[in-house]
Amino acid sequence: MDILTRDFYARGTLAAARDLLGRELVRVQADGAELVCRITETEAYIGRTDKACHAYGGRRTARTETLFAPPGTAYIYLIYGMYHCLNFVTEAEGEPAAVLIRGAVPVKNGDIIAKNRFGCKMEDMTAYQRKNFLNGPGKLCRGLDLTRAQNGLDLTQPGGGLYLRPGSPPDPSQVQVGERIGIDYAEEAVHFPWRFYL
Repeated sequence: MDILTRDFYARGTLAAARDLLGRELVRVQADGAELVCRITETEAYIGRTDKACHAYGGRRTARTETLFAPPGTAYIYLIYGMYHCLNFVTEAEGEPAAVLIRGAVPVKNGDIIAKNRFGCKMEDMTAYQRKNFLNGPGKLCRGLDLTRAQNGLDLTQPGGGLYLRPGSPPDPSQVQVGERIGIDYAEEAVHFPWRFYL
């Protein structure tokens, strides 16, 4: 099985965030069905310098403890009391940094993903639903049925039911860079060009 190894995550967060584009995210359901998406949008968060990171300045809480885990660990948290967000821990163990997965497109078992999101098959989605299928971190987690229950999973081991395959990285000319979304509180970090998308 071709799974991205810990070395992929154990490096600079900005490099990992860019390199995650085009990779295949695999979620294995309890019945063995593989839900596969191609990553299209990411954001980097680096605790030591980034006021938008939950662990800015090394802040450790029950919520952020996973950010200090070994690289290649899934960090899933809840926002607004209703939306889950999937992140991949990067850099060395003990260095709080991660990449938020903001968007993806379905590659395999799209009908199951659509049922998780909208209760229908892909062919029955409206134009609005197609446009807003997996284009946000909460939408992606809902489509892949990811919750806090998967927080802390080791992405380098297939047995956990969540891992990444090499997929098809894009040509560098296809990668766009910009400011992150929804972090107005983060002072100067608002302007960091740490969002990468296709």
